[in-house]
Amino acid sequence: MASPVFFIKKKDGSLRLVQDYRALNAITVKNRYPLPLISELINNLRSARYFTKLDVRWGYNNVRIKEGDEWKAAFRTNRGLFEPLVMFFGLTNSPATFQTMMNDIFRDLIAQGVVCVYLDDILIYTKTLEEHRRITRIILDRLREHRLFLKPEKCKFERTEIEYLGLIISHGTASMDPVKVAGVAEWPVPRNKKEVQSFLGFTNFYRRFIRDFSHHTRPLFDLTAKDVAWTWGSGQQDAFDSLKRAITSKPVLIFPDNDRPFRVEADSSDFATGAVLSQQSPEDEKWHPVAFYSKSLNAVERNYEIHDKEMLSIICALEEWRHFLEGARHKVEIYTDHKNLQYFLTAKKLNRRHVTGHLPMRGRLVLFGNGLSRCPIFGCLRVVCT
Repeated sequence: MASPVFFIKKKDGSLRLVQDYRALNAITVKNRYPLPLISELINNLRSARYFTKLDVRWGYNNVRIKEGDEWKAAFRTNRGLFEPLVMFFGLTNSPATFQTMMNDIFRDLIAQGVVCVYLDDILIYTKTLEEHRRITRIILDRLREHRLFLKPEKCKFERTEIEYLGLIISHGTASMDPVKVAGVAEWPVPRNKKEVQSFLGFTNFYRRFIRDFSHHTRPLFDLTAKDVAWTWGSGQQDAFDSLKRAITSKPVLIFPDNDRPFRVEADSSDFATGAVLSQQSPEDEKWHPVAFYSKSLNAVERNYEIHDKEMLSIICALEEWRHFLEGARHKVEIYTDHKNLQYFLTAKKLNRRHVTGHLPMRGRLVLFGNGLSRCPIFGCLRVVCT
């Protein structure tokens, strides 16, 4: 068995040899080691003031293939058959294996909360410059010990603002990378389903920055269904334009601060729910968004009564941000524009959906009415109807 090869052009104009390992990957036992969640990595940076980014040279090529298994990754060219000694881009287990190696090397520093590693991207983050220089020296010594080399042109040292994983990070805030979103304004109108999927794939990465993301994207997502014929009308064009405006408006999120109270604003429409998690900034004492959440309603949820949809939007928001809200030091306020929700806490008669708890939270069933006050999260909430 041997895989074909081809070349792709890098950003710097050089060529990268890529093997087509689809046939091999189909029969490979998958390594299920998880990659870090980008949202969790970003949240870890909330109190840092100084940042250093390091880029490991050669990436997956730093991992040796087990001796005797090289033939499995063989590839053919017009110059003959080759068996690689190291892992290559395209092998299904390359990311998980490389991430495992990097986590093992920096495990103690990751646990200390001064380093985060996503594949070949290493970010050092500290509160003080003195500590930053100490950790940086430890990291560089450890890289040398394991014979891992860096790309100097991609390394940034002792910055107060830095680009990491597609976001611009500074003390207390995260925003979209203007370089990556600059082309959105000129994004051409999609001509087929594949181009719609490409646009949605790009914008989905920034959904935490976009209020009512599911509401904006619903007409476009509907186009990607297999049984839907291609059509591009005013509804799709309006959705496309509104999503581009939302991204190019360059929204900025603040990092969550456990010492300050949280506010949840939730709302629901006929086909989607949305919410925003906010906190007061210590700089101006104004409320700023921490994160946005949005979810499309399925066929069953679209048939809910309006008060059930509004409550569903609250439940979904609390589930999404449970790691922030459960055990919060201050009472959490929930803002909704559906005044009738205040009567759920004192309702004596509940319908079947409320009684059977069709609106669950992960790991625990939340009932309407008195069930709300028994939930560990709802015990520290105050619902405000506007």
